Amino acid sequence: MSDLDAATVLLQWATGGLLFLWVTTRRRLVGVGYGWLLRGVYGSMAIGALLLGLRFDSTRATEVAAAGVAVATALALIVSIVRRRAGVSGEQATRERRAARVAAMTGARGSSAASAERDDRGPEFPPGLDLVAPVIGAIGLIAVGWATGGDDQLLNVARTLAGAAFMGGVTGAMLLGHWYLVQPGLPRAPIIELIRWTGAIWPIEVALLLVPPGMVSVLTGAIDDGYNGLLGWFWLACAVTTGGLLFAAWAAQRERAYSAVMATTGLLYLAILTAFGTDLVARALLAG
Repeated sequence: MSDLDAATVLLQWATGGLLFLWVTTRRRLVGVGYGWLLRGVYGSMAIGALLLGLRFDSTRATEVAAAGVAVATALALIVSIVRRRAGVSGEQATRERRAARVAAMTGARGSSAASAERDDRGPEFPPGLDLVAPVIGAIGLIAVGWATGGDDQLLNVARTLAGAAFMGGVTGAMLLGHWYLVQPGLPRAPIIELIRWTGAIWPIEVALLLVPPGMVSVLTGAIDDGYNGLLGWFWLACAVTTGGLLFAAWAAQRERAYSAVMATTGLLYLAILTAFGTDLVARALLAG
C-alpha cells in the first residue's frame, strides 16, 4: 500500500510548513522575524530529511527533494536577512496609521518622516521566494508517493500531499499564534486564514485515509492492527478530535478579547498532537 519512513515525514512537514509560511508572508503583515524563525525550523527539517535519507537508504526522490528544499529555504532566509532594513510594508503601514491617529488626538506631528525613512531602505523581501521551496518539496513528494504506492499510486500520492498540507497547516497556525506575543497589535486575519485552510484540508485528509485500502479496513478488522482494533479506534478519535479542535480555534477568534488568540494557540497545540495521530497512525497501519 505505502511506505512510511522518517525522512519522508520530515520532508512532508517541511514542505507543508513552508507552503503556509508563504500563505502568511504574502500578506505583508507579519514581521521579518517570523519568516526567519519558520525558515530556520523547516529548513532544519529538510536537512534532517536529507541526512536520514542518506543514512537509511530512503527513496532517492526524498533525498533530492530535501536537498532542494533546504537550499531554496536557505536562499530565501539570506535574502530576507539582507533586506531586513526594508521591513514589511503592511506592518509598517499599520504602525503609521496608529501613529497618525495618536498624532491627531494629541496634536503632535504626523508620520511623514517615518514614511520617508521607510522609502529609503530599499526593496522588501519578495514573498514569492517562500514559494520556491514548497514547490520543490511537492514535486519530490509526488515522486515519492508514486514510487512507494504499489498498486495504488495515485491514492498514495494524494495521501502524501494531503498529509504534508495538513501537518504544515496546523503547525504554522500554532507558531503564528505564538508570534502574536512578539508582535502585539498584529491583525487576526493571518491566523484565521491558516485555521480556515487547515479546517478545509482536514476532511480531505480523513477521506483519503478512509478510501480502501484504508482505515475502513482497519476499523472493520480486514487489516489487523495487532491490538484487536484499538489503534483503529484511536485513529478515529484523533481524526474527530482534530476537527473539533480546529472548529473551536476558529470559534475562539470571534471573541474580541486579546486572550482569545492565546486560547486559540492552546487549542492548536492539542490539534498538532491529534493531527499527527490522524496522519501518522494511519500511515503506519497501512504501510506495506
